[in-house]
Amino acid sequence: MEAIGTVYLVGAGPGDPDLLTLRAASLLERARIVVHDGLVDPQVLALAPADARLVSVAKRRAHHTLPQEDICALLVREALAGNDVVRLKGGDPLVFGRGGEEAEACRAAGVPVEIVPGISAANGAAAAAQIALTHRDAASVVSFVAGQCKGLSDQDWTGLAGKGRTLVIYMGVKTAPAIAEKLIADGLAPDMPLAVIENACRPQMRVLRGPLAALPDIVVREAVQSPALIVIGQVTAREDHALATLALEAQS
Repeated sequence: MEAIGTVYLVGAGPGDPDLLTLRAASLLERARIVVHDGLVDPQVLALAPADARLVSVAKRRAHHTLPQEDICALLVREALAGNDVVRLKGGDPLVFGRGGEEAEACRAAGVPVEIVPGISAANGAAAAAQIALTHRDAASVVSFVAGQCKGLSDQDWTGLAGKGRTLVIYMGVKTAPAIAEKLIADGLAPDMPLAVIENACRPQMRVLRGPLAALPDIVVREAVQSPALIVIGQVTAREDHALATLALEAQS
């Protein structure tokens, strides 16, 4: 009987290949098959051997190269054929990466699976922008939400943002108007400060700041594109962060 391969669910981090874990880099450098998301930076993919098979399963809003169930089937099929598969995901595989679904599919099919954590997009973006997601003077709670889930208006975000709290919104560029409207309707002050971090940990990174009420205008005026995170809370308005942003802009 042919040996079954292993599926490695690997976090590629927020973009910069220097932020890969040693385990992730080692697996990638000897990979034969790499199934990767669209947001994985080309510099990270370049670490794979020249003869490795790269399979893109890029997902964009309203357009998926492969539906999620087909991605799971692909991983299982390759592993059952005896191939080790590096499933490369932006950020961390278990933070809005559907890594849990893929791990479940592998286990159900009897395929060994290993999860290799990565620096999440939130942690990477905050570090690159020098925004402390928690700060003794500003926030002791951090929440992560997805901004393009179905039924956005029906989700209960009460208490996730406000005094002493930081809210990080993934995939919120296209739904920025609905997000601002929802949070303000839920009682969050229109002047609550926020930062939109575009292309975090990449040379073209931008950090755009303003009040919550101006979020839709910021996204349109600055033509913000994914990948981008929205960080809402007093931590984004601290003076040391503003100075850090000026320093980053001076270097660009």
